[in-house]
Amino acid sequence: MEQLMKTVERLMEGVWRKTTVLGRSAVLTGRPTVLPWDRTAVHQLTSCWKTADETEEANVPFVFTSAKERDWCERIRKETTVWNRNNVTRTQAYWNLYREFPELHWALLAHLVSRNGGWSMTDLKGQWLPRLLSSEDARADFRLLEMCNALIFRDAYPQLKLYAESRQKGQALFHFLPYFKVSGFMLPLWEWFWKHQDDSPLLTVGLIVNEQHVIEEPVVENYAVRTRVFDSLSFRSQPLLQTNQVVFPVLHDNGQRGHHPLRLAGRVLERFDDLQERIQFGKCLYALLFGYPKILSGAGAFAQKVPHTGSRSDYWSDRFYPLKRKTGGKPDERELSAAESWYSPPLEAAWPDQPLPSAAPKDWFTDRSVLSYLTAPRPPRIVDMTFEHLHGQRKLQAAAELAHSSKSH
Repeated sequence: MEQLMKTVERLMEGVWRKTTVLGRSAVLTGRPTVLPWDRTAVHQLTSCWKTADETEEANVPFVFTSAKERDWCERIRKETTVWNRNNVTRTQAYWNLYREFPELHWALLAHLVSRNGGWSMTDLKGQWLPRLLSSEDARADFRLLEMCNALIFRDAYPQLKLYAESRQKGQALFHFLPYFKVSGFMLPLWEWFWKHQDDSPLLTVGLIVNEQHVIEEPVVENYAVRTRVFDSLSFRSQPLLQTNQVVFPVLHDNGQRGHHPLRLAGRVLERFDDLQERIQFGKCLYALLFGYPKILSGAGAFAQKVPHTGSRSDYWSDRFYPLKRKTGGKPDERELSAAESWYSPPLEAAWPDQPLPSAAPKDWFTDRSVLSYLTAPRPPRIVDMTFEHLHGQRKLQAAAELAHSSKSH
C-alpha cells in the first residue's frame, strides 16, 4: 500500500507537469518549416488515377519483357523477405534507405514509427503489462502489431527499392509496381515524384494513405482481430489512459545524451481501429517531424547514433533496463518496489520471429473518395511528450500495483 501511495503521488506530479507542456513544446518547435504543398498537383493527377474496378490490369498476370527484368524483380522480392524477418530488421531497412535518399521522407517517418512498434511489442513482456494481460491476450496483441508491421513493410519496401533502382539507372521503373501487388493508387504518385523530386510531402501523404489501407481489411476489419483485440478491456481503455503513444526521441544538438532522459516529441493515437484517425495521425506525425527543424535534426541524430533493439532503454537508459535483474525472494514484490526503474527487454528476448502473412493482397483502391485525404499536413502546436510518456508509464505501474494489491487481499 505504501508503494501504491508513492505511485499516486507521482501521478499527481505528472498531472501538474502536463500543464506546462505548451512552453516545453515551444522549445522543440522553434521556427517551423512550411512543408511545400502544390494544390494543383492532386487536380492534375486526378485523370491518372484508376480504381481497381476501372482497370483491366488488376487480375492480369504481370508480363516481363525479358528474363533480366524478372530476375531483377525477384531479387527485390527476396530482399524484401529477408528484411521483413522482424521489427528490428524492418526498422533498419527503412533507415538504410532514408540515409541514402533523404528525399524519401516517408522512410524516416516509417523508421521512427517502426521503433515505436517494437517498443510496444516488448512492453507486452516488460515490467507492467504481464501483470495486467493474460499470456493469450499479450500474444494476440503482439500478433496484431506484427501483422501490421509486416504487411506495411511487404508493400512499401519494394516501392522504395524501385525508386532507389530508378535513381541508380537514371530511368523511372515504377511500371513494375503491379508485379509487387502495390495498389494502383501509388503509381501516379511515384511518377509525379520522379518528375518533381522537391514534392516529397505529396508522396509522403500518399504513402501514409496507402499503408493504412493496406492493413485495414486484412487486420483491422478482420473479425478474429476485432473480437480478440479491439473488444478487449485493455484496448478499449487506451483512449482513457492515453497510453497509445508514438514518440520521437530527440538528441541534444551536440549528439550527446547528457545526464537526463532524452526529450521526446510525439502524439497520442486515440482510436487505432479508426481508418480516418490513423491517416490523420500519420499526417500529423509527418508534419511534426519534418515541419520542425529541431525535431527533425534531433530525431535523425538519434536514429543515426542509437541502434534499434526493441527495448525502451534505447532512449531512456536511466529509466528502463534491458536485462532482468536477479533480485532474490519473490520477484514480483521486489520488481514492484523498483518504482522508477522498469524492465524493457529487447525484441529478441521477448518474441520469436513470426511467419509472414501469405495471402496475396487485393488492391484496396476501389473508391476515389480516398483522394480527399491528399491535403497539406499541418504540424501540431503541442509536441513535447516527455512528461506525458513518463506519466503513461506510471499509469501502467499504478494499474499493476492495484492488480497486485487486490490479489494479495
